[in-house]
Amino acid sequence: MAAALIALPERGVLAVSGPQRSKFLHNLLSNDVEGRASGQGSLAALMDVKGHLLVLLRVLVCENEILLEMPRDRIAAVEGLLLHYKVGTPVRFPLRPVAIHALLGPSAAQTLAAAGAAVPDASPQSHLAAEIAGQPVRIARATDLPAGAFVIHVAPEGSEAVTEALCSAGACVMARGDFDALRIEEGRPLFGIEVTEDNLLHETGLLAEYHSASKGCYVGQEVVARLEARGGNVNKLLRGLRLTAPAAAGAAINAAGQPVGRISSAAVSKQQGPIAMGYVHRSHAAPGTAVEVAGALATVVSLPMGS
Repeated sequence: MAAALIALPERGVLAVSGPQRSKFLHNLLSNDVEGRASGQGSLAALMDVKGHLLVLLRVLVCENEILLEMPRDRIAAVEGLLLHYKVGTPVRFPLRPVAIHALLGPSAAQTLAAAGAAVPDASPQSHLAAEIAGQPVRIARATDLPAGAFVIHVAPEGSEAVTEALCSAGACVMARGDFDALRIEEGRPLFGIEVTEDNLLHETGLLAEYHSASKGCYVGQEVVARLEARGGNVNKLLRGLRLTAPAAAGAAINAAGQPVGRISSAAVSKQQGPIAMGYVHRSHAAPGTAVEVAGALATVVSLPMGS
Protein backbone atom coordinates (compact mmCIF):
# COMPACT_ATOMS: atom_id res chain seq x y z
CA MET A 1 0.00 0.00 0.00
CA ALA A 2 1.80 3.13 -1.20
CA ALA A 3 -1.11 5.53 -0.62
CA ALA A 4 -4.74 4.67 0.00
CA LEU A 5 -7.74 6.97 0.11
CA ILE A 6 -10.93 6.44 2.08
CA ALA A 7 -13.92 8.73 2.55
CA LEU A 8 -15.05 9.33 6.13
CA PRO A 9 -18.65 10.49 5.70
CA GLU A 10 -19.30 9.79 9.38
CA ARG A 11 -17.00 12.70 10.35
CA GLY A 12 -17.91 16.39 10.57
CA VAL A 13 -16.60 19.71 11.83
CA LEU A 14 -17.91 22.26 14.31
CA ALA A 15 -16.05 25.58 14.53
CA VAL A 16 -15.52 27.69 17.64
CA SER A 17 -15.00 31.41 17.05
CA GLY A 18 -14.81 34.51 19.20
CA PRO A 19 -12.00 36.26 21.09
CA GLN A 20 -12.01 33.85 24.05
CA ARG A 21 -12.31 30.61 22.06
CA SER A 22 -8.94 29.18 23.18
CA LYS A 23 -9.49 29.80 26.88
CA PHE A 24 -13.08 28.55 26.67
CA LEU A 25 -12.07 25.22 25.11
CA HIS A 26 -8.97 24.89 27.27
CA ASN A 27 -11.19 24.90 30.37
CA LEU A 28 -13.39 22.12 28.97
CA LEU A 29 -11.15 19.71 27.06
CA SER A 30 -8.66 17.17 28.37
CA ASN A 31 -5.70 18.42 26.33
CA ASP A 32 -3.93 21.73 25.88
CA VAL A 33 -5.62 24.29 23.63
CA GLU A 34 -4.32 27.67 24.82
CA GLY A 35 -0.72 26.65 24.18
CA ARG A 36 -1.35 25.82 20.50
CA ALA A 37 -0.53 28.34 17.79
CA SER A 38 -2.33 28.64 14.47
CA GLY A 39 -1.46 25.60 12.34
CA GLN A 40 -1.08 23.36 15.38
CA GLY A 41 -3.58 20.97 16.89
CA SER A 42 -4.19 18.22 19.40
CA LEU A 43 -6.35 15.24 20.16
CA ALA A 44 -8.67 15.87 23.09
CA ALA A 45 -11.64 14.40 24.93
CA LEU A 46 -14.78 16.12 26.13
CA MET A 47 -16.06 14.35 29.26
CA ASP A 48 -18.84 14.69 31.77
CA VAL A 49 -18.12 15.37 35.45
CA LYS A 50 -17.97 11.60 36.13
CA GLY A 51 -15.21 11.16 33.56
CA HIS A 52 -17.33 9.45 30.93
CA LEU A 53 -16.23 10.21 27.38
CA LEU A 54 -18.77 12.30 25.49
CA VAL A 55 -16.66 12.60 22.35
CA LEU A 56 -13.10 12.33 21.05
CA LEU A 57 -11.97 15.35 19.03
CA ARG A 58 -9.30 16.52 16.67
CA VAL A 59 -8.68 20.16 17.64
CA LEU A 60 -7.24 22.31 14.84
CA VAL A 61 -6.22 25.83 15.83
CA CYS A 62 -6.62 28.31 12.96
CA GLU A 63 -5.97 32.04 12.83
CA ASN A 64 -9.55 33.13 13.50
CA GLU A 65 -11.28 29.99 14.76
CA ILE A 66 -10.74 26.54 16.19
CA LEU A 67 -12.06 23.54 14.28
CA LEU A 68 -13.38 20.52 16.16
CA GLU A 69 -13.42 17.39 14.01
CA MET A 70 -15.64 14.65 15.45
CA PRO A 71 -18.22 12.02 14.55
CA ARG A 72 -20.99 13.80 12.67
CA ASP A 73 -23.68 12.27 14.86
CA ARG A 74 -22.12 13.90 17.95
CA ILE A 75 -22.08 17.46 16.62
CA ALA A 76 -25.55 18.44 17.89
CA ALA A 77 -24.85 17.06 21.37
CA VAL A 78 -21.45 18.75 21.55
CA GLU A 79 -22.90 22.07 20.39
CA GLY A 80 -25.54 21.79 23.10
CA LEU A 81 -22.89 21.19 25.75
CA LEU A 82 -20.78 24.09 24.55
CA LEU A 83 -23.82 26.36 24.68
CA HIS A 84 -24.49 25.11 28.21
CA TYR A 85 -20.97 25.98 29.36
CA LYS A 86 -20.80 29.22 27.40
CA VAL A 87 -22.76 31.32 29.93
CA GLY A 88 -21.59 34.87 29.05
CA THR A 89 -18.42 33.94 27.17
CA PRO A 90 -18.26 35.60 23.72
CA VAL A 91 -17.89 32.44 21.63
CA ARG A 92 -19.93 31.07 18.73
CA PHE A 93 -20.26 27.61 17.23
CA PRO A 94 -20.84 27.70 13.46
CA LEU A 95 -21.19 24.37 11.68
CA ARG A 96 -18.72 23.93 8.83
CA PRO A 97 -20.13 21.90 5.90
CA VAL A 98 -17.24 19.66 4.97
CA ALA A 99 -16.40 16.31 3.41
CA ILE A 100 -13.55 14.47 5.12
CA HIS A 101 -11.19 11.95 3.54
CA ALA A 102 -8.19 10.09 4.94
CA LEU A 103 -5.05 9.45 2.91
CA LEU A 104 -2.89 6.68 4.36
CA GLY A 105 0.31 4.85 3.62
CA PRO A 106 4.06 5.43 3.25
CA SER A 107 3.59 7.54 0.11
CA ALA A 108 0.74 9.69 1.43
CA ALA A 109 2.84 12.88 1.63
CA GLN A 110 4.30 12.30 -1.83
CA THR A 111 0.83 11.73 -3.24
CA LEU A 112 -0.41 14.99 -1.75
CA ALA A 113 2.58 16.79 -3.27
CA ALA A 114 1.89 15.21 -6.67
CA ALA A 115 -1.69 16.49 -6.41
CA GLY A 116 -0.40 20.02 -5.79
CA ALA A 117 -0.58 20.13 -1.97
CA ALA A 118 2.92 19.68 -0.58
CA VAL A 119 3.03 19.20 3.19
CA PRO A 120 6.23 19.67 5.19
CA ASP A 121 7.30 17.16 7.80
CA ALA A 122 4.18 17.25 9.93
CA SER A 123 3.94 16.99 13.70
CA PRO A 124 0.82 15.30 15.12
CA GLN A 125 -2.38 17.20 14.26
CA SER A 126 -0.46 20.03 12.57
CA HIS A 127 -2.43 21.34 9.59
CA LEU A 128 -2.36 23.76 6.70
CA ALA A 129 -4.59 25.26 4.04
CA ALA A 130 -3.81 24.13 0.49
CA GLU A 131 -5.47 23.53 -2.86
CA ILE A 132 -6.14 20.30 -4.77
CA ALA A 133 -7.78 20.30 -8.21
CA GLY A 134 -8.67 23.95 -7.72
CA GLN A 135 -10.51 23.17 -4.48
CA PRO A 136 -9.50 24.77 -1.15
CA VAL A 137 -8.64 22.04 1.36
CA ARG A 138 -7.29 21.76 4.88
CA ILE A 139 -4.83 18.92 5.43
CA ALA A 140 -4.01 17.67 8.94
CA ARG A 141 -1.62 15.00 10.18
CA ALA A 142 -3.96 12.47 11.81
CA THR A 143 -2.23 10.28 14.37
CA ASP A 144 -5.54 8.86 15.59
CA LEU A 145 -5.83 7.00 12.27
CA PRO A 146 -3.48 4.24 11.03
CA ALA A 147 -0.64 4.11 8.52
CA GLY A 148 0.70 7.64 8.79
CA ALA A 149 -2.63 9.18 7.85
CA PHE A 150 -3.57 12.68 6.82
CA VAL A 151 -7.16 13.93 6.91
CA ILE A 152 -8.35 16.23 4.14
CA HIS A 153 -11.22 18.66 4.71
CA VAL A 154 -12.95 19.94 1.57
CA ALA A 155 -16.30 21.54 0.80
CA PRO A 156 -18.80 18.82 -0.15
CA GLU A 157 -19.13 20.11 -3.71
CA GLY A 158 -15.35 19.75 -4.19
CA SER A 159 -15.07 16.24 -2.78
CA GLU A 160 -15.30 14.39 -6.10
CA ALA A 161 -12.68 16.57 -7.78
CA VAL A 162 -10.25 16.08 -4.88
CA THR A 163 -10.80 12.32 -4.93
CA GLU A 164 -10.13 12.16 -8.67
CA ALA A 165 -6.98 14.29 -8.34
CA LEU A 166 -5.55 12.14 -5.55
CA CYS A 167 -6.28 8.94 -7.47
CA SER A 168 -4.61 10.43 -10.54
CA ALA A 169 -1.61 11.22 -8.32
CA GLY A 170 -1.30 7.56 -7.34
CA ALA A 171 -3.74 6.88 -4.50
CA CYS A 172 -5.93 3.78 -4.52
CA VAL A 173 -9.41 3.81 -3.00
CA MET A 174 -9.41 1.66 0.15
CA ALA A 175 -12.23 -0.68 1.21
CA ARG A 176 -13.62 -0.14 4.70
CA GLY A 177 -12.67 -3.67 5.74
CA ASP A 178 -9.02 -3.03 4.89
CA PHE A 179 -9.15 0.26 6.80
CA ASP A 180 -10.55 -1.54 9.86
CA ALA A 181 -7.83 -4.17 9.64
CA LEU A 182 -5.19 -1.45 9.76
CA ARG A 183 -6.99 0.26 12.65
CA ILE A 184 -7.06 -2.95 14.66
CA GLU A 185 -3.42 -3.79 13.93
CA GLU A 186 -2.31 -0.34 15.10
CA GLY A 187 -4.79 -0.12 17.97
CA ARG A 188 -6.60 2.95 16.68
CA PRO A 189 -10.09 3.00 18.26
CA LEU A 190 -12.88 5.21 16.95
CA PHE A 191 -15.54 7.02 18.95
CA GLY A 192 -18.90 5.38 18.38
CA ILE A 193 -17.29 1.99 17.74
CA GLU A 194 -14.65 1.19 20.36
CA VAL A 195 -15.27 4.28 22.47
CA THR A 196 -18.69 5.34 23.76
CA GLU A 197 -20.20 7.37 26.57
CA ASP A 198 -19.87 4.30 28.78
CA ASN A 199 -16.07 4.48 28.71
CA LEU A 200 -13.45 6.21 30.81
CA LEU A 201 -10.28 7.50 29.18
CA HIS A 202 -8.12 5.06 31.16
CA GLU A 203 -10.02 2.09 29.69
CA THR A 204 -9.18 3.07 26.12
CA GLY A 205 -5.40 3.23 26.36
CA LEU A 206 -5.53 6.76 24.92
CA LEU A 207 -4.62 8.75 28.02
CA ALA A 208 -1.16 9.80 26.83
CA GLU A 209 -2.48 11.11 23.50
CA TYR A 210 -5.68 12.81 24.64
CA HIS A 211 -4.68 14.23 28.00
CA SER A 212 -2.28 16.85 29.32
CA ALA A 213 -1.09 16.17 32.85
CA SER A 214 0.33 19.70 33.15
CA LYS A 215 -2.76 21.76 32.35
CA GLY A 216 -5.24 23.00 34.89
CA CYS A 217 -8.78 21.91 35.57
CA TYR A 218 -11.20 20.71 32.91
CA VAL A 219 -14.47 18.81 33.00
CA GLY A 220 -13.76 15.26 34.21
CA GLN A 221 -10.25 16.11 35.45
CA GLU A 222 -10.92 14.97 39.02
CA VAL A 223 -11.82 11.46 37.83
CA VAL A 224 -8.72 11.23 35.63
CA ALA A 225 -6.50 12.46 38.48
CA ARG A 226 -8.06 10.03 40.96
CA LEU A 227 -7.51 7.08 38.64
CA GLU A 228 -3.92 8.17 38.02
CA ALA A 229 -3.32 8.30 41.77
CA ARG A 230 -4.62 4.73 42.03
CA GLY A 231 -2.36 3.41 39.30
CA GLY A 232 -4.91 3.73 36.51
CA ASN A 233 -6.76 0.60 37.60
CA VAL A 234 -10.07 0.13 35.79
CA ASN A 235 -12.31 -2.90 35.37
CA LYS A 236 -11.87 -3.33 31.62
CA LEU A 237 -9.20 -2.50 29.06
CA LEU A 238 -9.14 -2.17 25.30
CA ARG A 239 -7.14 -5.05 23.84
CA GLY A 240 -6.40 -6.72 20.54
CA LEU A 241 -7.28 -10.34 19.86
CA ARG A 242 -5.73 -12.83 17.48
CA LEU A 243 -8.49 -15.14 16.33
CA THR A 244 -8.44 -18.65 14.93
CA ALA A 245 -11.64 -17.96 12.97
CA PRO A 246 -13.23 -14.73 11.70
CA ALA A 247 -15.64 -13.04 14.11
CA ALA A 248 -18.11 -10.19 13.98
CA ALA A 249 -18.44 -7.01 15.99
CA GLY A 250 -20.58 -7.64 19.03
CA ALA A 251 -19.37 -11.21 19.60
CA ALA A 252 -18.78 -12.13 23.23
CA ILE A 253 -15.31 -12.84 24.56
CA ASN A 254 -15.53 -15.81 26.93
CA ALA A 255 -13.22 -17.53 29.39
CA ALA A 256 -14.16 -20.79 31.15
CA GLY A 257 -17.66 -20.39 29.76
CA GLN A 258 -18.15 -16.95 31.27
CA PRO A 259 -18.25 -13.61 29.41
CA VAL A 260 -15.21 -11.43 30.02
CA GLY A 261 -15.64 -8.90 27.21
CA ARG A 262 -17.04 -8.12 23.78
CA ILE A 263 -15.63 -7.52 20.31
CA SER A 264 -16.03 -3.95 19.03
CA SER A 265 -14.30 -4.32 15.63
CA ALA A 266 -13.16 -7.37 13.66
CA ALA A 267 -11.42 -7.85 10.34
CA VAL A 268 -9.23 -10.21 8.38
CA SER A 269 -5.74 -8.81 8.08
CA LYS A 270 -3.66 -9.59 5.01
CA GLN A 271 -0.65 -10.00 7.30
CA GLN A 272 -2.14 -11.48 10.47
CA GLY A 273 -5.35 -13.23 9.47
CA PRO A 274 -8.49 -12.86 11.61
CA ILE A 275 -8.06 -10.16 14.25
CA ALA A 276 -10.29 -8.10 16.50
CA MET A 277 -10.33 -5.33 19.07
CA GLY A 278 -12.52 -5.07 22.12
CA TYR A 279 -12.73 -4.56 25.86
CA VAL A 280 -11.62 -7.36 28.15
CA HIS A 281 -12.10 -7.58 31.90
CA ARG A 282 -8.87 -6.86 33.72
CA SER A 283 -8.77 -10.42 35.06
CA HIS A 284 -8.19 -11.67 31.49
CA ALA A 285 -6.55 -8.62 29.88
CA ALA A 286 -2.92 -9.73 30.18
CA PRO A 287 -1.27 -10.31 26.78
CA GLY A 288 -1.12 -14.02 25.99
CA THR A 289 -4.34 -14.90 27.83
CA ALA A 290 -6.35 -17.58 26.05
CA VAL A 291 -10.07 -16.84 25.54
CA GLU A 292 -12.87 -17.91 23.19
CA VAL A 293 -14.74 -15.83 20.62
CA ALA A 294 -17.79 -17.35 18.89
CA GLY A 295 -16.68 -20.81 20.02
CA ALA A 296 -13.17 -20.50 18.57
CA LEU A 297 -9.92 -20.04 20.43
CA ALA A 298 -8.40 -16.56 20.57
CA THR A 299 -5.46 -14.87 22.27
CA VAL A 300 -5.43 -11.49 23.97
CA VAL A 301 -2.65 -9.21 22.71
CA SER A 302 -1.53 -5.69 23.53
CA LEU A 303 -2.13 -2.78 21.16
CA PRO A 304 -0.68 -2.00 18.71
CA MET A 305 -0.35 -5.58 17.56
CA GLY A 306 3.06 -6.88 16.64
CA SER A 307 3.58 -8.68 13.33
